[in-house]
Amino acid sequence: MTDYMVRAIAAAGRIRAFAAYTRDTVEKARQAHNTSPVVTAALGRLLTAGAMMGSMMKGDKDIITLRVEGSGPVKSLLVTSDSKGNVKGYPGNPCVLLPANSSGKLDVAGAVGTGTLTVIKDIGMKEPYSGTCELVTGEIAEDITYYFASSEQTPSSVGLGVLMNKENTVRTAGGFIIQVMPDADEDTISQIEERLSKVKSVTSLFESGMTPEDVLGMVLDGLEPEILDRLPVGFNCSCSRERVRQALALLGSKELDEIIADNKPVEIKCHFCDTAYEFDVEELKKIRN
Repeated sequence: MTDYMVRAIAAAGRIRAFAAYTRDTVEKARQAHNTSPVVTAALGRLLTAGAMMGSMMKGDKDIITLRVEGSGPVKSLLVTSDSKGNVKGYPGNPCVLLPANSSGKLDVAGAVGTGTLTVIKDIGMKEPYSGTCELVTGEIAEDITYYFASSEQTPSSVGLGVLMNKENTVRTAGGFIIQVMPDADEDTISQIEERLSKVKSVTSLFESGMTPEDVLGMVLDGLEPEILDRLPVGFNCSCSRERVRQALALLGSKELDEIIADNKPVEIKCHFCDTAYEFDVEELKKIRN
């Protein structure tokens, strides 16, 4: 199954829902940053959430950024996504090794620690919207659930998961976001809560062969879910040699002169995809001029 997400409504529009399968997206991020299993799980959860939250944006050029800053050894996680399913991200420390938690699973909470989650929405206005909340558990899904409730006043249920193979590749990954609109009645909310209580883990659903449509169909059973659209999801970075060249030009003549004085080529790596761009002295001089 290729990576994609679905957007849906249920209960006559009183519920909106999203579900995504992101195995290849998370695996590409793992390869780009050579992340350890627990960092892959943490970053993969945030990438999946970012892709779904990006699809909530309306404009083609709208960008959403999710930044986790914690006291744990991973230090930070940064993810950006657009409204078309293109997502990218990187960890502060890709090589965290921790024993399993009390449930025998990857200790994402231990890797992240306590700290903050910041969500920044750039919708083309003069100043982007920014909301910050404390990390509730460090498990990512619960933290984003709390963000929706505290910063956007939207009761939500977020499920995210990444399952690893023994050889440190991604076996499956995905998630869902269920949001209750203001006009939803108690009976509708109770039905969803009952369904969600039966979900043991997101990865178990996808591992059993379920699609994003199946996941929403199960969670929203009896509420007449309607799939609005399907979007591809992928780890796609917009960096290029020309963009890096432009960034070098912004350094200014003094800093460029200092770099040129070393008489050595410089290599600049993209934080998001780890692609390296090398500029020799002659190219640096052209940029300087």
